[in-house]
Amino acid sequence: MIPIFESILPIFLIVLLGVALKRAPFIDQSVWPGLETLGYYVLFPALLFLTLAQADYSSFELGTVAMVSLIAVMVMIALLLAVYPLARAQGISDASYSSVFQTSSRWNGFIALAIAEKLAGVEGLALVALVMAVIVIPLNLINVAMMVWFGTGTRSFGSLARRIIGNPLILGCLGGILVGALPFGIYPPMEQAIDLVARSALGLGLVMIGAGLMVTDALRPTPALILPVVLKLLVFPVIMIGLALGFGLGGETLIILALCAAVPTAMNGFVLARQMGGDAPLYAAVAMLQTIASFLTIPAVLWVAGQLAG
Repeated sequence: MIPIFESILPIFLIVLLGVALKRAPFIDQSVWPGLETLGYYVLFPALLFLTLAQADYSSFELGTVAMVSLIAVMVMIALLLAVYPLARAQGISDASYSSVFQTSSRWNGFIALAIAEKLAGVEGLALVALVMAVIVIPLNLINVAMMVWFGTGTRSFGSLARRIIGNPLILGCLGGILVGALPFGIYPPMEQAIDLVARSALGLGLVMIGAGLMVTDALRPTPALILPVVLKLLVFPVIMIGLALGFGLGGETLIILALCAAVPTAMNGFVLARQMGGDAPLYAAVAMLQTIASFLTIPAVLWVAGQLAG
């Protein structure tokens, strides 16, 4: 446990740095939206593109990994739908349930990428990027559909469809897979330029995660706050590990898949909650509490996966 804990400690220290910098008096607060936009549209797509374009998947069972990832997401979605009557019985509104749904199903791929690089180097990065490429589109479609059904804001399928199709993370993944399948590589000077841009993505992404967390809202526990923490950080990893073992996956692949399931929720769902009438403050509070709790749960999940990996 201690080596695993120490291997991910730098990731959480950078998140804490983001929390501190957001509240530092010498930082102009107008800088944060620009950094978020730069990371979302340029840095992260560059990292995903280059990782997938350069990846060597010869040691991975690609079809099985993709199937396990998708089935795990579908099982989690089914569980969340089954939880809806219980949530209503606890007095959780539809808007709040939409945030419970989002924070339980979405996952922070950038934290997973950072930890995977520490644990398994380039191969770990490639496997996380592959999982992102497989599930990012269905997860976005499902969460948008849930927001349309349970949210209270303006419902425009056309604009949302264009937003999903033009998602820079999706385009980065698809571009990387396409280039990786070509018989020739990227022109070396171009590859070096993309690499220089991509290197800053993980560090900036972790700082931005910390800057976006809402500390005070997470200190008032409610059923709507606790439920997605348990579902995302404990139940989802159990589902992923169980399916991976059932499909015969083991070793490093099992550990990285467990990591993908164990990371806290993604922050981009907060914007969707604001735009489509969800409970955005609840989303921010859950993200904060999940991030804090995952500091302990991720090492535990990785330790269990390591014991089962053989």
